[in-house]
Amino acid sequence: MKKPLLAGLVSAALVAGLMPASLAAIPSEEEAGQVLSALDILVGDENGDLHLDRYVTRAEFTKMVIAASPYRDSAGEAASVSPYPDVPRTHWAAPYVQAAASAGYVSGYLDGTFHPSANITLAEGVTMVLPLLGYTTEDFTGAYPAGQMAAYHNLGLDEGVTATQNSPMTREDALYLFYNLMTAKTKQGSYYLNTLEPGLNLVDQNGTLDRVALVNSAMEGPVVAEGSWTSKLPFSLSSVTVYRDGKLASSQAIQPLDVVYWSDSMNQLWAYSKKVTGTLERVSPSASRPISVTVAGTEYPLESSDAVYSVSDLGQFRTGDAVTLLLGRDGGVAAIRSSGVLGESSDVVGMVTAVQNSSYVDENGDSYTSYSITLVTTSGATATYPTRDKYWDEGDLVRVTGSGDSIQVKRLSSSSLSGSFNSDATKLGDYTLADNVEILDTYDDTTAIRVYPNRLSGVKLKSDAVRFYSTNEQGEIDRLILEDVTGDMHSYGVLTSAKEINAGMTLMGNYTLDLAGTSIPLVTTNTVYGVHKGACQVIGSVQSPERVRNLSEVALDSVSSTTAISSDNQKYPVSEQVAVYEIRNDSYYYSSLSRVNNGDYTLTGYYDKPAVDGGQIRVILAKAK
Repeated sequence: MKKPLLAGLVSAALVAGLMPASLAAIPSEEEAGQVLSALDILVGDENGDLHLDRYVTRAEFTKMVIAASPYRDSAGEAASVSPYPDVPRTHWAAPYVQAAASAGYVSGYLDGTFHPSANITLAEGVTMVLPLLGYTTEDFTGAYPAGQMAAYHNLGLDEGVTATQNSPMTREDALYLFYNLMTAKTKQGSYYLNTLEPGLNLVDQNGTLDRVALVNSAMEGPVVAEGSWTSKLPFSLSSVTVYRDGKLASSQAIQPLDVVYWSDSMNQLWAYSKKVTGTLERVSPSASRPISVTVAGTEYPLESSDAVYSVSDLGQFRTGDAVTLLLGRDGGVAAIRSSGVLGESSDVVGMVTAVQNSSYVDENGDSYTSYSITLVTTSGATATYPTRDKYWDEGDLVRVTGSGDSIQVKRLSSSSLSGSFNSDATKLGDYTLADNVEILDTYDDTTAIRVYPNRLSGVKLKSDAVRFYSTNEQGEIDRLILEDVTGDMHSYGVLTSAKEINAGMTLMGNYTLDLAGTSIPLVTTNTVYGVHKGACQVIGSVQSPERVRNLSEVALDSVSSTTAISSDNQKYPVSEQVAVYEIRNDSYYYSSLSRVNNGDYTLTGYYDKPAVDGGQIRVILAKAK
């Protein structure tokens, strides 16, 4: 006969006080596994496999309990005594069983044994977990395990668990039991994970667990991928799951000078490749106490002690030096290197949007003025670089490269390329797009935006639409600069009035634009746009447009946030920023897609150009039936 671990039937008062922590949806196995791996409670094998279909022994579950307890860091590698006759000091689980018995989480059978290899039942597992929440034997009366199981259900510990009271638990059952434990409230009313990880507030007031913050707290690093960097890892790269720049990758994808983080318990590694090259303009607040640096006109926080040291008065870098910042996961500076060491890998490509004089601070703290250019890079960032040359023009495409102790700016030669993007935007003609491809769409000489590949799905590029492209060592396109392919830099709305005079020597226009619900008057002299009321595109400055034109219309049968179906069953892509207006009594009222989709309206879509040329439906007008 088994000795009761905790006796009793839960009292009516206790049941009334036990409420589930959250009514959120049950997390997926992947989500729950990520949480428990980050907490080192339930970890996979060398390949990350959690083997969720296997049963859990009493010894294995006890180790999980200690890993989920305040004693997780104090359980030694070996037990000081044999906690039970069948758990000698030499048993692998002895230190965990000893710690759990001392804390009151477990007890053995009436014959004094523990049965470490026996499969644990749900009731036994629940009884071990409840003390973590502050419940003791005195909180339960009656026959075991009715009270414990009632508490288990009322605390919400049962979400996703399929085992019944006396059936053995699988690792999947344990996965959900411990996940639920993290968002359950203790007897004192606090979320358990917040008591386990004080100061991090990983569970909010609604009982929602912040997985991103938890994984961040489990990350170790950073380390720069150079030299013998792999010796600092607790595992072999051949058996770890690798992510590079947020995408699943192989260990071979990690490049020299990537910034690397890892989690031993999660058996995962994250690498980040973003770099910024430019002149070290400022160390703030001072070189004796560095917190941030300014490079290429942008301030970056220092995230590692190595980065802090390298720009301190004890380190090797001074203001005015040409440097490359190796940026970490949160965009902070993980490390700094001399740009000359990096060669071409440190280059920056973009379009010049401004040419001006700028102020800088030298290594002595004195201010000086230098000619400089500002560009939008293919990564979408804005950067400013000093240059001795004064012949740069807005609209120039340039490459900025660190060489030795200086920054070199070179004008790019134009490239010729034509072809179509495939449906999943992974290829352009015969070229494959690199996983980290950077695409810039430009207009005129002062406007540029970063574009992501999925925006260009199915788009056909003519040769004059490509201003520049480059390929990596694998022959994949890694940078691409376009000439007004998407049209996403322009403004879209409706002309609520349009009056034009074109008679003899007189050219005048009086227009009213509505952009996102804001009315904008526009008066022109010596210019008319040849437009009428209705959906329109504004090219250039809204206050002084280069051009205003009406959009092409199509009757719609249905529309979602991404796709519209016309009345003749043709598909049209819908802009993420589509402007929706209701028409009432010949007037326009700014609205929303969800509102008109839920009403009885006749819908008309307006697009700027065919989808194959990069066009989308930009405006939708809804008229009540």
